[in-house]
Amino acid sequence: MLSMDLPVMPPLKPMLAKPITLDKALAMLPDVHLEPKWDGFRAIVYRDGDDVHIGSRTGKPMERYFPDVVEAVRGALPERCVVDGEIVIAQVPDGDGAKSHLNFELLSQRIHPAASRVNLLAEVTPAALVVFDVLALGDDAYLDRPLAERVAALDTLGLKGPLVFATPRTQDEAVAAEWFDAFEGAGLDGVVAKPLDGPYEPNKRTMLKIKHARTADVVLAGYRLHKTSTPERPLLGSLLLGLYGASMSDGAAGLARPGGGSSAAGSVSDDAGPGPARAVSDDAGSTLQFVGVAASFSEQRRAELVEELADLVVVPGTPEADAHPWSGWSDPAKALPAAEAGDRLPGAVSRWTGGKDLSFTPLRPERVLEVGYDHMEGTRFRHTTQFKRWRPDRDPDSCTYDQLAEPVSFDLADLLPGAPGTAR
Repeated sequence: MLSMDLPVMPPLKPMLAKPITLDKALAMLPDVHLEPKWDGFRAIVYRDGDDVHIGSRTGKPMERYFPDVVEAVRGALPERCVVDGEIVIAQVPDGDGAKSHLNFELLSQRIHPAASRVNLLAEVTPAALVVFDVLALGDDAYLDRPLAERVAALDTLGLKGPLVFATPRTQDEAVAAEWFDAFEGAGLDGVVAKPLDGPYEPNKRTMLKIKHARTADVVLAGYRLHKTSTPERPLLGSLLLGLYGASMSDGAAGLARPGGGSSAAGSVSDDAGPGPARAVSDDAGSTLQFVGVAASFSEQRRAELVEELADLVVVPGTPEADAHPWSGWSDPAKALPAAEAGDRLPGAVSRWTGGKDLSFTPLRPERVLEVGYDHMEGTRFRHTTQFKRWRPDRDPDSCTYDQLAEPVSFDLADLLPGAPGTAR
């Protein structure tokens, strides 16, 4: 039970954003400013003395998962305030000359039922809080005030790290365009444009997000049924996608470990996927790795896809099923080593799935499709992809990681100087 007495009280859902192109956003200057779009856990943070509450995008409490952020808030924010921001974790990957970047997978590991595990992670991979809005200060609510006044209040707080930062912002067209291109190399998710005269409108899409738009050719190796599917009317929910790449034993980046969605406290995205993909392409000499899903089909198209893909379905218990690239997902003898390695398995209950059925229908990996995506998180697509078209002219073995655009290298330490994880 919260004992706070603030002018803005939880639960409060954050203000949201709708997509727009960079050109359209820049044309709105000087009536907007632009900020980096952080790829972390959205957090509305309430402080009343020593009491700190962190609300997720859905309003669920997150302070138990981020004791390090709670302490950072007590040390950096005013005694009575409410701010909107993003919790992030930075990491410098292995390799000479590697630069620090955001790591969403490390952030996801915090949503764990064991307090001992959470506390250990808080010590080993501490998080930072990036603040981009002020909703209350002292006894004054700021929700109805224009953004220009709210960020002016933010500037008075002196949030320069190393654990709590005020986000950068700009009204310079060239700088915004540079940010859009460069910040992706540090794991950020584009830029956001915000009208300067707008009030804070909870749960409304009044901000404008600008994200990268790319395409890739991927291998179709299975599908999941939709939650409304029935035996009488089967409906496809999502297509399971793969790319050929070197296995972990070959010293490459490693197999994707598909998991949760982008919001915390028990949510799950439909891209939660199977564990390791071990089948080898004769031509590519590499494994078919799970990289994400394509979804968002109409009900009619869901029914059509089930029929369209029927000839590719692999029958369980057959030699063909044993030879499927991802046969280990449903084989207990193979699943145990995968689970011990930290790979998520379909049908397994985890902190993300909450009992959700993650079983799938395996398909012969013979079809190639083109999908739209925004950016990668390690070896997988960060968000659900969009189906573009079938590619009958492409050989599945030709669908490798080599085709993916390489972001411009950028060091997160330049944005969050001194933040945990930004230095070796």
